[in-house]
Amino acid sequence: MANTPDLGVEKTLVLLKPDTLVRGLAGRIITRFEDVALKIVGVKMKHMDAKFARKHYFDLEERAGAEIYNTTAAFMQSGPVIALALEGVDAVAKVRKIIGSTFPNEAAPGTVRGDFAHQTKASSEVSGKAVMNLVHASGNSEEAKYEVDLWFDGSEQFEYETLAEKLAY
Repeated sequence: MANTPDLGVEKTLVLLKPDTLVRGLAGRIITRFEDVALKIVGVKMKHMDAKFARKHYFDLEERAGAEIYNTTAAFMQSGPVIALALEGVDAVAKVRKIIGSTFPNEAAPGTVRGDFAHQTKASSEVSGKAVMNLVHASGNSEEAKYEVDLWFDGSEQFEYETLAEKLAY
């Protein structure tokens, strides 16, 4: 969207977590983002090691405690993840709306978590396992900038114009 006026175009990060991949839901979830004119400008699959998990979740331990950090980091290292850098008008808020509430049992039907994830906060606490909620998404614009830059260097982000951009902007 290089030649468009300031329409609130921004980038955000989405991680398709290990539970998305083992359940074969990656394509169905990615389609939801493309359906609302979010453009994939970067994509990669990788295993997060402990050092990278610490960089990604640098403040989780402070915000939520060591137990939640350790559980989350271990889960994110349990299998590969797909990282997406998405771009579009109000991308951060749009993605957050599409994925739904952090806890699947609180997520509305029609959201990714409401439709595909079914674990409750209580069941996570009892089992001691991370909340399997399929996706991570940046929480705000500042976090999005940090996360996109952490996961993708400049050569891994692409500029191109989609048909939706040509028609809408």
